[in-house]
Parts: sequence; structure tokens; C-alpha cells
Amino acid sequence: MKQLILTLIGRDKAGLVEQLATVIASHHGNWMASNLSHLGGYFAGILQVEVAEEHLASLTTELERMTDLDIRIQHGMQSEHAPEQQLQFVITGNDRPGIVKELSAVIKHKGANIVHFESNKQSAPNWGVPLFHAIATVELPQGLNKDDVVAALEAIASDVMVDIEP
Repeated sequence: MKQLILTLIGRDKAGLVEQLATVIASHHGNWMASNLSHLGGYFAGILQVEVAEEHLASLTTELERMTDLDIRIQHGMQSEHAPEQQLQFVITGNDRPGIVKELSAVIKHKGANIVHFESNKQSAPNWGVPLFHAIATVELPQGLNKDDVVAALEAIASDVMVDIEP
């Protein structure tokens, strides 16, 4: 089986997921994982598909013919992750330019790796300042204590709070 990683973007409209799913299923592909969103009037995402070698060329050709989505296809490779060394951080703070840079720099400096990251800006009606909210799944290197990462992230600013999800 071959792994394909698809990145896609197109003007948002009803039926895009169904159209994509139909192409994948009709070429014997298996939709393994995805992260799809509506962002600024566009539908964007990343998707992992598994397909048998004999169907790879026809699936790739059909995906490239789709006119409603701009799809980029990469061939996946085997990767090793240690789920037992992964933590999910929930990070909240006042929104400001550069906050993702600051957070990701701390995580990199600690030797950890971000394996999944979701963020958004939320309204904080009682505070008058928009809030940054992120959920980051981070793989810690052997020997790194999770409390060290939390302390380093919270040291970015007094308004940054970090919780660990079970």
C-alpha cells in the first residue's frame, strides 16, 4: 500500500468533501486521516490517503483533474512517533502578532517536536482583548519533564496559560 499526503485549497462551496471522497473511493483509496477547515472564504486542508500500487496512477490522475480544488500530492513515507512520549497542551493567552513564533521557538528549544497544531482567535467579551487559543500535540524527547515545557511556555508572558489534556 502507498501513502499519499494531499494538501488542498479552493473557494469554499458545498459538496467539496463529498466530491473528494467520491474520487478517492472510486479509485479504491482509503481516507486515513484529515484536517479540513473553512478559512477566509476558502476550503483548505491536508489529507492522508492509502491506496494499492495498482490504483495509484489512476487515483493521482483523477485528483489532478479536479477543478474545484488545487491539490498537491506528496508520497508519504514511514515515520516513527512514540505516542507514549506525546502530550497535548492547551494554550491560551492574549492574542498578538508573533505568539505562534514564540511558542514554537520554546518547544523547539526544549528539543520537543510539534506533531499536531490547531489554533484560533477567540472573542473575550469581558476582557476586551481577543484570545489566542491553541491545542498542540508535542512529542517530548527522552528525559524531558513535561513541567519544564509548561513552565517555559508560561514564561513567554504573564497572560499565557498552559494546561495538559489527559
